[in-house]
Amino acid sequence: MAYFPFFMDVSQGDGLIVGGGAVALRKIEKLLPYRPRLTVCAPALLPEIERLPSLTLLRRSFEPTMLEDKLFVIAATDDNDLNSEIAALCRERRIPVNAVDHRAACTFLFPALVKRGPLSVGISTGGASPTGAVYWKERIDGLIPEDAGDLLDYLDGLREAVKTAVPDEKSRAAVFAALFDVCMEEGWPLSPQALDGLLADGKEGRL
Repeated sequence: MAYFPFFMDVSQGDGLIVGGGAVALRKIEKLLPYRPRLTVCAPALLPEIERLPSLTLLRRSFEPTMLEDKLFVIAATDDNDLNSEIAALCRERRIPVNAVDHRAACTFLFPALVKRGPLSVGISTGGASPTGAVYWKERIDGLIPEDAGDLLDYLDGLREAVKTAVPDEKSRAAVFAALFDVCMEEGWPLSPQALDGLLADGKEGRL
């Protein structure tokens, strides 16, 4: 079964990771660049987890009350029965949950990720082949320039200027497309003259 790739804002959302081992560490490291507030619960924690910034660490066993007000939960213990129990509790409460090595218990899966600043590309095989997901991730990673995130930040910074200069929505879309193409072909930032020319062409419907 294919999983629909929702992209969800987890920044400042409260996530719970149950487990303190290597699997939990990998999940945490994937999540941290997206700036959630993470609580990690386990009787014992890897030193690598303890050294990570901005985590709330609970050095004790899981309790159902820990699920309160959580945006998402990851059950990453080495106890499959406990992971299943946590997943069932989350389903009852309609909390998105990922239970490691138990696809049927999950309501979301972790993709193989390629990230460049605001650009995120997620690859999932629906759990059928994690190796396949990594294979395609590595190839997609090689296609995306390292500075792609910088380009997106630059274009995002032009949005208000474009909206002000080009009121018509269709023409504005053409300007954004032209800006992207020019930046990819010629580099950025654009000179003031080049930018003004694109905005004038867009406003007059010449793009």
